[in-house]
Amino acid sequence: ERLRESLGIDRWHVFGGSWGSTLALYYAQCHPSRCRSLVLRGIFAMRQWEIDWWLNDMGRIFPEAWREFVEHLPKNERSDLLENYYWRLTSEDFEEQLAAAKVWSRYEGVCCTLLPNPQFQAAFERPEVALGVARLEAHYFRNNRFTPDDLLLQQVDKIRHIPAIIVQGRYDIVCPIATADELHRRWPEAHYVIVPDAGHSSREPGICRELVGAMNRLRDGLPL
Repeated sequence: ERLRESLGIDRWHVFGGSWGSTLALYYAQCHPSRCRSLVLRGIFAMRQWEIDWWLNDMGRIFPEAWREFVEHLPKNERSDLLENYYWRLTSEDFEEQLAAAKVWSRYEGVCCTLLPNPQFQAAFERPEVALGVARLEAHYFRNNRFTPDDLLLQQVDKIRHIPAIIVQGRYDIVCPIATADELHRRWPEAHYVIVPDAGHSSREPGICRELVGAMNRLRDGLPL
């Protein structure tokens, strides 16, 4: 909101995917009069089960990646993955931070696409990307859960009048489709697109096509 004010923009289009969808939903619910539209992708409501899914249950689909994620920690620290990763990611030892961040970010990167994408995964291991992704996620997973747990879904009535599109990959393992489905059931006015051959990443061809199409329609003054 400070950014909007500093730029002198009265009302704007809000776009967010994954963690960005969390921010977009919360921002819109706090400042509905400032949103001209919402373009959302890979919905994450930051409920406890979604965090638990990320930390543990993605391993049901990607067990190799999950084992690597878990085995970065000593055996005596594996009962609380979030807490012990958090302390490594905030360590005073930069090398310890970076090592933990690369493993955390690689775990997510592997799970992001429907088919293996080595180039995409490699980008997640770049130090600046890995540190940004891992620190941000670990911090908010640990410290900033909503009260009540499903706050973003409970408050949907505040934004149902805002034109919106929800784009969701059918095989999104990072942010399972169950959350997008529940959001749309509470918000039937939103245009809901399930991309049948996509995972989580905005670079999945079908997801990219839908997002670009939505932005082009906004540019041309057409309905989402």
